[in-house]
Amino acid sequence: MAGEVRVPGDKSIAHRALILGAASSGRQTVEGLPDAADVHSTAECLRSLGCAVEWNGSGRASVEWTGPVQGAALDAGNSGTTARLLAGLAAGMGVSCAIDGDESLRSRPMGRISDPLSQMGARVATSAGGTLPLKIEATPLTGTRYELPVASAQVKSAVLIAGLFAAGETTIIEPVPTRDHTERMLEAMGVTITRAGREISIRGGQKPRAGHVVVPGDFSSAACFIVAALCVPNARVKLPATGVNPTRSGLLDVIRRMGGDVTVLNERHIGGEPMADLVVGHGTLRGITIDDPELIASMVDEFPLFAVAAACANGVTTVRGAQELRRKESDRIDAIVRNLRTLGAEIAEFEDGFSISGPTRLRATPVQSFGDHRIAMSMAIAGLVAEGTTEIDGADAVDISYPEFFDDLHSLVTGT
Repeated sequence: MAGEVRVPGDKSIAHRALILGAASSGRQTVEGLPDAADVHSTAECLRSLGCAVEWNGSGRASVEWTGPVQGAALDAGNSGTTARLLAGLAAGMGVSCAIDGDESLRSRPMGRISDPLSQMGARVATSAGGTLPLKIEATPLTGTRYELPVASAQVKSAVLIAGLFAAGETTIIEPVPTRDHTERMLEAMGVTITRAGREISIRGGQKPRAGHVVVPGDFSSAACFIVAALCVPNARVKLPATGVNPTRSGLLDVIRRMGGDVTVLNERHIGGEPMADLVVGHGTLRGITIDDPELIASMVDEFPLFAVAAACANGVTTVRGAQELRRKESDRIDAIVRNLRTLGAEIAEFEDGFSISGPTRLRATPVQSFGDHRIAMSMAIAGLVAEGTTEIDGADAVDISYPEFFDDLHSLVTGT
């Protein structure tokens, strides 16, 4: 396996480019949008709220606020980022709406959003279980001081966006640093944000300045090919123009600790976001322990892939303190353990993580995506390592973030 893959744009940044464009003065243009279902959900929700969003899936788009449309019903699909960040935008801009999503999204906690927004004066109601659907009534907001009970970039971002429109100052206190795409983009759009230790503050009444946003390659998508190159003998893969924001790329640090061969070339910054060309080759990996909360937050979406790498490593790899994995698009701890155990891995499950003894000789057998794009992609990489042909039930879940994934993987494997 050898070659070069330019992964789609980072959907976390793409969501923010569209949503902050809606909150800005003027017309925001965006380059590098991924043609992913989650990002289309955000675009459609913004149109329902009263935004002019021009995007045909080509990677280039524009967004401009022309609303509001009161009482809109927003369908966030499978996207937690869409639901949570739009709740902050709607509450801040005084737009009454209802936000709902698919069955998976309806299982994810939304009290995390309703609590801080209610503290700011918003009228926000969730279902009885604290989940979607979520209803927002237009009311004026006042800045607040809110300590996040759980590290969450989505909740932090929602509160900061609402804080743009609130009277006074809004301060978020994080338990550990989380991905900072929202802060970087707001600052690039002329908004003043103050950081002091774990505290992040924003003053209400600031209007982001619309501009041109370039979305770097998605690190979580690149992580698929990083792990594949590490685990497949004689592999070498280049991943150009990939985002390497340190609050997102904890997997790189972990791979180096495991002895992996990863080279970062041509690092540069565009619009406040770092990107680089990554070159990864096959190597001998060793087991490690991960229990640092800050590191876990920086690689929270990469744990299914990391588990595949751990199955190929010498010795025991242990993950503890990662209970947030149970509250993603699927219960990712359960999904990781079930699938890798089915493939023959020696793996133990904990409430907050797992332990894998390797290296393991994986043998192909049917596995499940559990409707989760990250699980589907990680099982595809496990299938490269396993003997025989691995079948993935629900493999089309990759469309959520990376519709071209299997085509790109096939090109790397076959050299075409």
